Amino acid sequence: MENKKLYLIDAMALIYRSYYALNKNPRVNSKGLNTSAILGFANTLYDLMKSQKPTHIGVAFDGRKPTFRHEKFEAYKAHRDAMPEDIIASIPYIQLFLQGMNIPILLCEGYEADDIIGSLAKKAEKKEFKVYMVTPDKDFGQLISENIFMYRLGRMGNRDEIWGVDQILDYFSIQKPEQVADILGLWGDSSDNIPGVPGIGEKKAKALIAQFGSIEEMLENTSQIENEKLRNVIVENAEKALFSKELATIHLDTPVDFDEELLKTKKPNEQELKVLFEELEFRNFAKRFFTGLSLTDQIEIPSPIASGQQSLFSSHIQENENTLFSSVYKNIQTGSYSYKIIADRGEREKLISEIQKSQLFSFYLLKQENAARIYGISLSVNKDEACFIPLFDDAEVILKDFAPIFESENILKIGYDLKREKELLALNNISIKGLQFDNLIAHYLLNSESRHNIEMLSETYLGYSLIDIESLVGKVSKKQSIIWDTVDPEKLKDYCCEYANINFQLHAIFEKLLEQEELLNLFTSVEIPLIDVLLSMQQNGVNIDVEYLKRYSSQLQEERKKIEEQIYELAGIRFNIASPKQLGDVLFGHMKIVEKSKQTASKQFSTAEEVLTKLADKHPIIKKILEYRALSKLINTYLDTFPLLISLQTGRIHTSFNQTVTATGRLSSTSPNLQNIPIRTERGREIRKAFIPRDKEYVLLSADYSQIELRIIAELSNDKQMLDAFQKGVDIHASTASKIYKIPINELDSQMRRNAKSVNFGIIYGISAFGLSEQLGISRKEANDLIEEYFIQYPDIKKYIESNIAFARKYGYVKTILGRRRKLNDINSRNNNLRGFAERNAVNMPVQGSAADMIKTAMVAIYDEFQKAGLKSRMVLQVHDELVFDVYKPELEIVQEIVNKEMASALELKVPIVVDMGYGNNWLEAH
Repeated sequence: MENKKLYLIDAMALIYRSYYALNKNPRVNSKGLNTSAILGFANTLYDLMKSQKPTHIGVAFDGRKPTFRHEKFEAYKAHRDAMPEDIIASIPYIQLFLQGMNIPILLCEGYEADDIIGSLAKKAEKKEFKVYMVTPDKDFGQLISENIFMYRLGRMGNRDEIWGVDQILDYFSIQKPEQVADILGLWGDSSDNIPGVPGIGEKKAKALIAQFGSIEEMLENTSQIENEKLRNVIVENAEKALFSKELATIHLDTPVDFDEELLKTKKPNEQELKVLFEELEFRNFAKRFFTGLSLTDQIEIPSPIASGQQSLFSSHIQENENTLFSSVYKNIQTGSYSYKIIADRGEREKLISEIQKSQLFSFYLLKQENAARIYGISLSVNKDEACFIPLFDDAEVILKDFAPIFESENILKIGYDLKREKELLALNNISIKGLQFDNLIAHYLLNSESRHNIEMLSETYLGYSLIDIESLVGKVSKKQSIIWDTVDPEKLKDYCCEYANINFQLHAIFEKLLEQEELLNLFTSVEIPLIDVLLSMQQNGVNIDVEYLKRYSSQLQEERKKIEEQIYELAGIRFNIASPKQLGDVLFGHMKIVEKSKQTASKQFSTAEEVLTKLADKHPIIKKILEYRALSKLINTYLDTFPLLISLQTGRIHTSFNQTVTATGRLSSTSPNLQNIPIRTERGREIRKAFIPRDKEYVLLSADYSQIELRIIAELSNDKQMLDAFQKGVDIHASTASKIYKIPINELDSQMRRNAKSVNFGIIYGISAFGLSEQLGISRKEANDLIEEYFIQYPDIKKYIESNIAFARKYGYVKTILGRRRKLNDINSRNNNLRGFAERNAVNMPVQGSAADMIKTAMVAIYDEFQKAGLKSRMVLQVHDELVFDVYKPELEIVQEIVNKEMASALELKVPIVVDMGYGNNWLEAH
């Protein structure tokens, strides 16, 4: 019997892979067309056919219309970056290439390529085909069987991989491939915006599915989940888990026919391809294609750094079309690399002396995750050279030798994520002081919306793929499971020295780029000093009144119990409100609140938040259910969880402040997120009472910028009307209402002021008449009239908006008062939605970003003043435009003076800055 091999290719996965691999050094022909994605796709497909010799082949594309997943979940894939226009322009040429290759394009409107591939794979399997799904997407693991495989293309020197049943079971720790959908239902999938269950990661998801076999079985047996916190989270998010599984499940009933003859590999149409290659100017690829000559076979590819993986980035390759991963290799040059172990004190002293002479060094700490122990340190003083010092024995003594260079004011310390490194060194009684350069923060300033991990930075800027630790120590589930002192130091040497060397070389590149883009001052005067401020806040933590949380939790549980009884009374039946299935059956089956309701994959009625919110006026029970859920969230997310997060060592909660996450420059907070404490609802605000001073000798002080975003847009636009209102100290929302409604302030009603407030803030975020009408519950015409009148009254704000968009169109970015930039790649897009989003960011980012710059500058100044004065008081929280301090009572007056002065004068502005300040025995009292 003929060995039938069908290769089904996920088109967009391969197109994106090709584009990003080549676009670091874009291929642009004489007509201005970026051909990176086309060339990469063509190269890969040609190599695949040449090496694998498929008997049958097809390439699947997503349909243009929304799929059933988008219809059920608007946020599905919504957070993904918009498709680059160069890719949009490339797709027709790629389809012409496939047409010339006589390879069928597989497309079904309303379905994704995943569903097309899944449906055809299962049909082909029944006809005794071996099926290879060419994709890196782990979702496809659910389809793998004895005759269906995943074909994963290699990258960065790694070979292609074929995954069968054994590989997918091992990767996900499951018993059968179909359970991949269950794993993703719990874990979520950030690439597709599949939510999963909050707090459940890879490890917990695998353990739960290993225990229960499926999400449905788990939800029927939640009493068997021993961990109470985990059980509550799962019960509360049961519907989200089922819904996420539905989104992650590849549907096998796509209406596509399996046409064996259509998919059969055929000879290319050479004439069509010659015309296409000439149009694209693929001269070298055409030569390779038509002669069967592989140019990459003739090229010697150097290994940039000793002991690393062989890189596919080669500076020897000059022509655009030579290889899929051609040259971005321009910063690391081929040469000899000197990596060595330093084991005795004499060599250490010699190295320290060399560092003191050179006045700079880069470093990397080999550490155990979530522990204070440092196993080794690597340092680099010169490009291409680095040393590794194992710390398995006498770590404290050896580290003490290096303290003088870390604590020197004059020696530049270069690293990656210095806050984390400082925190670890501090636990070992070493401080990093003086001049510092953090490659993570540098890249964040250069491109805030990009990824910043050091592996990516190395590949992008140095053309080098770092050593994979698993190649040294074997396969592990996570790095922290490695017991470093059991690994031969000789193996660790290259791994650690590479990081120090990479940091050394990235510094040279990033410092020049920061200077070129006028970001060096922001970097050195705000972002780098802020590291110590945030580290201090993390180390101090904030005190929590556990007894209050218990009392408040009991109170809300009583309220929830009453609402539960009211729900039963309204329903006329008792049931498990936390069970999506039972709730759906009661609302839409038993009570028949609406004739039809969406159903999930398991044929349950949907009771998702957005579904119930839209039905809130249909029956009183809906509002009660939403209130029940809101109470459950407060209890489970905050009241019962915070006590579990208190440090045994300090007795306080210690969040982590993130400096390199948001595109605007704002800080974020994680583990736990203390910037998300509810403030809009009365019950939510009460949680702030749990945040208290460290002891009776302290009080909490809150300092909050008043209407800072409006003051900044008044500053940036130089609008005389708005500046005048702020300078006179009048209520800005009442002033705006008076202007747009054209009546005196004393004749306004509260609704007019609320409408004006919505317009004031909405303008900053680029609100439309439709958005304003939805927000205020007014007609679109009335909303449009409000916006038009607003711009008549504040003409300079309209000019500012127009000029900022024009600037962004010309230069491709916008910037804050201190020069922080945000790139807007879609500002000139032909796609209205993409362009509109970029235009709104062009208006909003300078405002948001300047507010971020302002509070960061104030935090640095306040921290310095506290240090100079030797105060016991500490800054403990930053939440949006608010700072919270744990103040030693005798220092209250001086702290208020410092905070007010530094916050008000953080930026030199014409508009007056008002800082609202209060203090008390808890955060709510102080706010």
